[in-house]
Amino acid sequence: MVDTVQLADTARRTTRLGFGGSSLMGSMDRRQSLRTLEWAFEAGIRHFDVAPMYGYGEAEACLGEFLSRHPGEVTVATKFGIPPAKHPGMIATARRFVAPLVKAVPGLKQRAQRVAKSVAGPRAPRDLSPEKASASLEKSLRDLRVERIDLFLLHDATAEEVRNAALLEFLQAAKSAGKIGAFGIGTDPAHVEAIQQESPAYAQVIQCEWSVFDAARSDAAFRIHHRSLGDNFRRLRQWLSASPPRMREWSAAVNQDLADGGVLSELMMRAALQMNPSGVLLFSSKNRKHIAENAAFAVPSARDEAARKLYEKVQESAASIHAECDA
Repeated sequence: MVDTVQLADTARRTTRLGFGGSSLMGSMDRRQSLRTLEWAFEAGIRHFDVAPMYGYGEAEACLGEFLSRHPGEVTVATKFGIPPAKHPGMIATARRFVAPLVKAVPGLKQRAQRVAKSVAGPRAPRDLSPEKASASLEKSLRDLRVERIDLFLLHDATAEEVRNAALLEFLQAAKSAGKIGAFGIGTDPAHVEAIQQESPAYAQVIQCEWSVFDAARSDAAFRIHHRSLGDNFRRLRQWLSASPPRMREWSAAVNQDLADGGVLSELMMRAALQMNPSGVLLFSSKNRKHIAENAAFAVPSARDEAARKLYEKVQESAASIHAECDA
């Protein structure tokens, strides 16, 4: 069973591994999206992350259908601050016709995504007023089919934006009213430190990118990390593979075969979990086997020590890795 942790100050417990819903209703239709969510649930995942903008504005409603099948069994985080694209209905209709062609014609996916963005049109200007936050929260509650959202995060927040005392008062009132369990920021790591220093009340929950290339954090915030693999995995694997002696040296140091991509990705995820022992790590996948494998990484094993050693090795060489890969 996946390890659990208390979710911020909500008094609820959830799994240390969460499922990120950025691909729901975007690269997958509703049937595929619901099936993928069920695979994550079957694997033991009990925390799910979404946003109004995901899936051209349809991801929250899709997750809401899933949540209605598992009332009270999972925790959910959503966001506000980036509105969904315009004309979601047109996008859904276009997707039904284009999806079969995308599967049949290699290379068509990126072109289809560009067309979808043009149909969506430009997003509305960013408005972080309490009125807009309230409207966003009420719509999320309806779409998710819940009476309370566990985590409500300001999407892509900057330090300048969170100086708004009225917005903070609204969030505190919504928490007191029981509409949200906790609130915080979901933003780029570059903005986190400034927000913590200037507006710490907004930063009790922090969701941001983190990988073995990043330093461990020891602040009091409840942290949710994501994108621990992806480009970071490809970069580290590229750097190790460029030098067979280096690959052998590192493999011997961690006592694992790092030439095996599956082993390397597992150690990177385990390291991300170890460096955030009281928080949550998000991942996303559309593959049932990969979902089950990732869930298994959140269960303690003998490879945890190897993961810690890998993290230490990367920290020692991070500057060299970036320099060589960017050259």
